[in-house]
Amino acid sequence: MASDGAAATPAKVTPKKANILDPHSIKHLLDETISDVVKSKGYTEDTRLGNLKLGMGAAVIAVALLAQFYPKKFPQNREFLLGCIALYVVLNVVLLILSYTKEKDAILFTHPPAGSFNSTGLIISSKLPRFSDMYTLTIASADPQSISANKPVHFTKSVTKWFTKEGVLVEGLFWKDVEKLIDDYNSERKSK
Repeated sequence: MASDGAAATPAKVTPKKANILDPHSIKHLLDETISDVVKSKGYTEDTRLGNLKLGMGAAVIAVALLAQFYPKKFPQNREFLLGCIALYVVLNVVLLILSYTKEKDAILFTHPPAGSFNSTGLIISSKLPRFSDMYTLTIASADPQSISANKPVHFTKSVTKWFTKEGVLVEGLFWKDVEKLIDDYNSERKSK
């Protein structure tokens, strides 16, 4: 476990605490902290994919409501109901494909920092396998085909390095590791 004598927490005075017996709680806390670190480095969140998914979800709900409250009763609206059911299924499949192909393990999509010459943002993704303490953080380009894109960088470390025995995140250590990974990604771009 990490020591309590680490540097002061960069973001907040109140310590962040997780249930160390619950890997989902640990991953959630680390993912939230990563978001804070990335935003502090000048990157802004790209919410386009989330907004698209919300819009598609609203369309799915609208189709379901339309099918439910259509003025005609069942025998007369059979074709209309079949169309609504088909549209409902198609929109849900598109939503699933979008999540599976675009989101994957991503926890944050960003725009490039303001004032930078980079034309692509970042995709931050993380993994904490079940029954494991090894946390993997990956930083990749939001547009891998872009000329300013860079090779993805990642690290895999034990979460015990960043938490005390009581489940308090030693935020200074974790911030340093994440900032170093972001700097590694950016320095890789400069050395191309």
